[in-house]
Formats: sequence, structure tokens, C-alpha cells
Amino acid sequence: MTSDAALPFSQHRACVIGAGLGGLSLAIRLQAAGIATVLVEARELAGGRSGSTTRAGFSFDTGPAALADRATLAELWQLAGQDMAADLELLPVAPAWRFNWPDGTLFDLAADSPDLAREVARIAPGDIAGFEEFLRQAGELWRDLRGDDRPVRGGMLGRASKLAPKLIQHQGWRTLGGLIGHYVKSDKLREALAFPALMQGANPYAAPATLAAAHHTLRDGLWYPAGGMGRIAAALQALFERLGGTVRLHDPVLHIHTLGNRTAEVETASGWRERFDAVASNADVVHTYRDLLTDNPRGRDVSRKLAQKRFAPGLFTVHFGLEGSWPGIPHNTVLFGPRFKGLLEDVFTHGVLPQDQLIVLSHPSVTDPSVAPPGKSTFSATIPVAHQGKLPVDWETIGDLVEKRVLAEVGRRLIPDLDDRIVTRFHTSPRDAALEYNAWLGGAFSLEPGFTQSGPLRAPSRDAKLQNLYLVGAATAQGAGTSAAFASARATARLMLESLK
Repeated sequence: MTSDAALPFSQHRACVIGAGLGGLSLAIRLQAAGIATVLVEARELAGGRSGSTTRAGFSFDTGPAALADRATLAELWQLAGQDMAADLELLPVAPAWRFNWPDGTLFDLAADSPDLAREVARIAPGDIAGFEEFLRQAGELWRDLRGDDRPVRGGMLGRASKLAPKLIQHQGWRTLGGLIGHYVKSDKLREALAFPALMQGANPYAAPATLAAAHHTLRDGLWYPAGGMGRIAAALQALFERLGGTVRLHDPVLHIHTLGNRTAEVETASGWRERFDAVASNADVVHTYRDLLTDNPRGRDVSRKLAQKRFAPGLFTVHFGLEGSWPGIPHNTVLFGPRFKGLLEDVFTHGVLPQDQLIVLSHPSVTDPSVAPPGKSTFSATIPVAHQGKLPVDWETIGDLVEKRVLAEVGRRLIPDLDDRIVTRFHTSPRDAALEYNAWLGGAFSLEPGFTQSGPLRAPSRDAKLQNLYLVGAATAQGAGTSAAFASARATARLMLESLK
């Protein structure tokens, strides 16, 4: 039990808007500390982007394909004096990632140190020492910059200045691509090490070297919840309700009402309206200020400034269920195309749809056969695409064409008779992200983590002027991803608990 959970807050009430992983985690921390908390979600199920949907008996994950840093998740049950294993079975994903290049080269990124060393020696024997040094640097970055998720006070410049010595020590002036290139020389190994940044919404050749810290989360491997990624949200919701928390599903928040420099009430589409001592939003950051605070000058001012910032790309995903099984295709595969850096420039800078592809293939039924009918397999293939501000195409018109291109490449590289085996298939695009999650520009990762939009230079966990308005999720200092969502919730909870003493 942590000190947070022991504080007496029985007279306070809080509202958390949005039941993504960050919102669920924050609500649990507040409720466990004694604050009567209401969690409000627009959709019918909790989970936000980290959910699951079922078609023709196949369960498809609608967001992340696996979980890193399970200890931070387990900590939520520890706050309640309970055991996560009673609610959630986590299955190991091995290897964590397989990287596949057009010339047939394969590289497995595994949590097991001896296996990983052998893999590096196989494709880049001259880079063994440099690779190990890079991982050591990633661990130090995590401990110094990411592992300590306590909120830093003093405004944007104050927060950045306090971290400046650590940034200098860890070569924070370099890009991530530059840091990787400093340690390893193999082009393929460089691409493999740069790839995880893309899953945080970053272009590794324009993002700061501090993003290397994400590699440290792989020290415990990746994990998949039995039954699909949506099981995490379901288990967190059940834990929150056992603690006495209240959940309102399928009831979108329309307004956060304010009084002076404080939030006062939350109002939803059903007409429900209640007063709270503190309000935290796990909704899209632009949606929070532009739409939910539309009657307050602060909402208009912040949303106008946010709209001028750089936002990360979107994702186009083809979900498909197949006849047969493929034990040789791991849970996570990255199919690199002929270009990597150039393709990322097309997506992040030029806003065009490349002819070549970088495909992130998820095959969860190889880890958990229950997510597909007997004798069948579940797959999802995702490509990064520019957000709608850079690539304003009609996804309803071109979606089917892009879907065919993605499936054709997966078939050519891995499953030659894929078309004949398809049982069901559908796709999602940035348009869907904008409609279903109020995602600004249809992006998948909120703010792009560049040099001026990373760490303390992202959205603060506590609004600078509305004293009891808080944020949790991808726009905050911890960034995008499942482990970042849990870390963001911990940081925001600390601020809220200190303020409500």
C-alpha cells in the first residue's frame, strides 16, 4: 500500500472524463485514496483505444497489441490490497518483436538477454558492444527522466530547466536516430532500434534521444491479456467499482462548467450534471479545451494554441480473420519496406501516402488461441499515415484500395494464399479515430514528441489557470502508449491528492 492510498479524503469528490487506460488508472488511484470518484465515458465500453471488438467470432484489438511494464499495472491492484492475477491473466509475448526486411533478413527483439545478444551477433556482429551500450543508456534515461514520474512544478520553463542537467548528461541534444547511429552501424539494427519511437507517434529522426527510454520497458518483455486487450479495461473497471467508484458509460460529457478560476460541474448528454472538487480529463486534449470548455475563455485560448502545434500521424489498420493457423508468424511483426527514413518523411513532413509500406502486423491468436474460432487466426495489419491536417483525403473512398494494398503485401511476404483464406475483414482510418474518439485531426498519438513537445514541454498534468482541472493521457509529459498511460495517471494522481489534502 502506498502513502497515496492512506491519505484521508472522504469529504472530496472528483470526476474523471474518459475511461481509457489513463482515465481508469487515475480513477482507481483517487478512489483507493478515499476520494469519491465518478468515471464518465462516452462509449458503451471502457478502454478507449485500448479495447476489443468482435466480428464473425474473431476478437480484434482496436489499439495496442500488447502490454509492457506489467508491474505498473499490477500496482493498481496493490493499492486496493488485491491481486491482479485474480482478475487478469497475462500471457508472455515472445519474441516481443520480429523485424522482417524485404531481402528476407529477420531479427527478433526479445526480453531475454542471451537470446537478444545472439540475435544481434547474427545480423550485426560488429555492433554487439554498441548495442549493449545503447541499452544501458536507455535504462539510465528511463531512471532519470521517465521512471520518476513525479510532476515537476514551476511552469513549462521551470520544469524543463530542472531536467536540463540530465538532458545534457544523456546527450539530449541528439535526435533518437542520431543517438542510435552513434552506437550501432548496421542499417537494419538502426531501423529496429528506431521503430519503437514510431509507436509513440514520433519520427525517430526528428525526435529527441530521450525517447530511447522506451526500450527499457522491454526488460520485462511484452504481455497479452487472455481474451484480448479489452480485458485490461474490463478488469480495471471491475476493480474501480469494487473500490466503490461510480462509472457512467455511453454518456458523453458535453460541458465542464467553471466558476471563476475553477471547474465547478460536469454535464453530460443525458442531462446528468453534478458538482465536483476536481475534474480530470482523459479525453483528447483539443476536444477537452475546444469543446468541453467552450464557454470559458481559457478553453478557447488553449485550444487555439494547441491547434498550432505539431500532432502525430494517424494509423490505418486492416483487421482480418483467416482460415488456418500460422505458428511461425509471431505475435508482433514489422514488415519493413525498401525505405524507412524516407517513408517517415513522407508521413510526418510531406503528408503524402507512400507507395511502399511499413506494416505492423499483429497476430494475437498465436499467443491466445481463444481470440479466434477453432482452426482460425486473428490478424491486424497497421500502417502509419499522415493525419488529416496533412493528408485531407476521403478515407471512405480510398480506404478499400489501401486495404487491398496492405493485404497484398502481407500475402506476398508471409501468407501466399491469404485472399482464399479470408473469413472476415474490415479497416479503420484516421476518419474513424476522429469520429469515435474525438481525436484531433484523426491522429493516433496526440502531440508529436519533437524537441519542443516532449517531456515537460507537453501539456501539463494540471492546468495553469483553472486550478482544479487536470489532464491524463497521451498529451501529457509521459506521452503515448500503455505504460505511458499508467505513468501519466500516477503523476496526475499525485498532483490531485496533494491539492485535495
